[in-house]
Amino acid sequence: MKKVLLLSFALIFSVNATAQTVISEGVLTANQTVTSDNAQVNAQLEAMGDSKATTYFKDQKSRTETSNPMTGDLVIVLDAAEKQMLMLLDQPGMGKKFVLQSFVPSEEDLKSVIVKKGDETKTILGYECQQYIINMKQNGQDVEMEMFTTDKISAFSHNTTAMGDKIEGYPLYFIMTMNQMGSNMVVTSEITEIKKESVSDEKLSLSPPEGYTKLEGM
Repeated sequence: MKKVLLLSFALIFSVNATAQTVISEGVLTANQTVTSDNAQVNAQLEAMGDSKATTYFKDQKSRTETSNPMTGDLVIVLDAAEKQMLMLLDQPGMGKKFVLQSFVPSEEDLKSVIVKKGDETKTILGYECQQYIINMKQNGQDVEMEMFTTDKISAFSHNTTAMGDKIEGYPLYFIMTMNQMGSNMVVTSEITEIKKESVSDEKLSLSPPEGYTKLEGM
């Protein structure tokens, strides 16, 4: 019995110790849901179903891929050193388009971003995450966010670019509330898997793939 207890404690300690090791290269999987207080909009969202997002990261670079049969594919590549973001869109009726631009928010945009470090923490996949409360404007609309971040994942998130350097760490969970066309929308995202593995440089390239054309007006 004593050996069993000792083995159990050893396993718990091993899991906690592994979870708290900083990961600088790997793959993250997130589950994302969107709901609305508008019954018609909510029915459409339910028909679309939840979506998965896969993020590859290494050396201040990241690539997030999402796919939905109704809205198409979206890829976002960030290079923190170059301060550049590449968006690849493959949507029904629009074809394959790309946008390459700086992700650094303007001083004017940052004035509308209010970030408060919260008093709560949340443990996600063994990582203790710090709470942040964010209020900002996006396309003229008020946006509220609650975010929990960890400093044990050395990655760059496109979900925090609008906040400049006001957020520390990588968000493993966030819930965002906003209003679109008179309906309140709630977006929830949570990391469900963290894998430490090699990521190819080609996957993190800012060069648009063959077959993509520039999105006009962007």
